[in-house]
Amino acid sequence: MEHICAIIIALGLDFVIGDPKWLPHPVRGFGWMIRKCDHALNEGKFRKSKGVITVIVVCGFATVISAAVIFYLYSLHWVIGMLVEALFIFTTIATKSLKEAAVEVKLPLVDKNLGLAREKLSWIVGRDTIHLEESEIVRGVVETVAENTSDGITAPLFFAILGGGPLAVMYRAANTCDSMLGYKNETYREFGWAAAKFDDLLNFVPSRISGILMVVANVALAKQSLKECMKLLFRDASKHPSPNSGWLEAAMASILSVQLGGINYYKGVASNRATMGDPIVTLTVKHIDKANQVMIRTVIACTIFYVLGGMFIESTITWR
Repeated sequence: MEHICAIIIALGLDFVIGDPKWLPHPVRGFGWMIRKCDHALNEGKFRKSKGVITVIVVCGFATVISAAVIFYLYSLHWVIGMLVEALFIFTTIATKSLKEAAVEVKLPLVDKNLGLAREKLSWIVGRDTIHLEESEIVRGVVETVAENTSDGITAPLFFAILGGGPLAVMYRAANTCDSMLGYKNETYREFGWAAAKFDDLLNFVPSRISGILMVVANVALAKQSLKECMKLLFRDASKHPSPNSGWLEAAMASILSVQLGGINYYKGVASNRATMGDPIVTLTVKHIDKANQVMIRTVIACTIFYVLGGMFIESTITWR
């Protein structure tokens, strides 16, 4: 029960204070380790094996250190352990930060300042933004909010339910490895293979739970029925290049009755992504706020689902 309380406290902290820059963040430490491994190992032969070692070292270190701290503090007093575990979990989720990042792009769009909106968007997406028009800027924001609803919030909460703070921290370390190494270019095609595959594996279940609950929790906002939204979700989810991100983007598209996907440019090279959803309405600035609403409702729905599932499993084990 302490782990569940820690998760609820962590989520409350994230809703209220987000990710203040003055607070030391484990991701910076993970990033430092990953860069060291990248510089030392990403050369010569056996790059794929060296990439596997990097993921094991970074994720193993994150898990062992967080577990040692949390378990030791629980041994002193359960309240101390619970509060510190909540802090660890808090560092792995980013509800308020994701919402604020989307609003940062929305505000210059409202003022018709496309140049500043493009710049703000470039901070949260990997695609080229310099020539994007308003609808494409909005699409970039909505897709980012959709994808990061799982990656940045509901997936770490899923692992927190499974294994408390240590597994949530492990997930965040793996996700950081993927974000820094999981590129399909000459530099990282082999060295980043393990990071990308491990991240795909970890996100397989939570992305599907999150996509389905996104539709269920937000169907009141949709112009279509639950059945029609679910049909769109299962029709389009597998079209995405990522085996997991499509579940969130397709769910978001079905709820907002918009079409996501299309042509993106990366360093001037076109990437034609499959479309998600049907273009019942045209993307406008108002969809940024709607995407944030969908994200928050999804986080609440997933938290309730995870907590009830965790309580059921805990009560079943106790009963036996």
